[in-house]
Amino acid sequence: MQLTQNWLAQLPVTVTEAIPVGGGDVNAAFRLTTSQGTVFLLVQPGQTKDFYAGEIAGLKLFAQAGINAPRVIANDQINGDAYLILSYVASGSGDQYALGQMVAKLHQFQSPNGEYGFDYPYKGTAITFSNAWTKSWAELFVDRRLVGLATAIKKKGLWDTAWQTPFDRLCARLRDEFEKDPPAPSLLHGDLWGGNYMFDTQGQPVLIDPLALFGDRELDIGVTTVFGGFNERFYQGYQATYPLASGYEERIQVYRLYYLMVHLNKFGAMYAGSVAGALAAISR
Repeated sequence: MQLTQNWLAQLPVTVTEAIPVGGGDVNAAFRLTTSQGTVFLLVQPGQTKDFYAGEIAGLKLFAQAGINAPRVIANDQINGDAYLILSYVASGSGDQYALGQMVAKLHQFQSPNGEYGFDYPYKGTAITFSNAWTKSWAELFVDRRLVGLATAIKKKGLWDTAWQTPFDRLCARLRDEFEKDPPAPSLLHGDLWGGNYMFDTQGQPVLIDPLALFGDRELDIGVTTVFGGFNERFYQGYQATYPLASGYEERIQVYRLYYLMVHLNKFGAMYAGSVAGALAAISR
């Protein structure tokens, strides 16, 4: 996306330079040099400013929880394009032990109403999930997310019929387990892969691009294991701060499956083998 001078002039900061940077596969992203300093700009063409409402709410909750994350500066729309201006975090390096401690601190921040969910839905480029508040983690995770993903994948012709029976068995088992032993509703990042953390120039860990909700903290931990980027120091720091209950290594396989299903729905058949393998591993 090219930003015109006319477009930039309508921002609430005076821009002297705009440089495109990597912003993931959802937003156009820019580093702006302004008269007030360097800031980070996200743009979503053809959307209202409410496109960023969930991310803003998540970042503000992170601040309440004492988590290092970009600060929200401004949010609005220009010529039909939504934008979000965040504080700019210059990249450095650090110890993943501190990152693990910070994620554990995030998870210790509990739901204010004792329920699971969030004030805003999960909005992805390929699927939207309701985060409406509920007392049941099975309802939010199994019925809305796992079953919702399966339905979306089927509509795209990517679902192997051989998966249906083990998938149905898995969902029934999870509903029963979550009812008998409900997890604490922790504040989650919601998309904690290796591209959604960084270290600043002081070596402090920083979490970015949240898809926040209150839910089972093992979801975040499961996601960290899918694509790498987290070393043993991360898990040591996490366990030293907020230890996971015994047997988590097996339980997080469900969240690995969920994350792989998200990618199958979004990116296509290249993830079919990974989904099949994850489902088979859980079903054994």
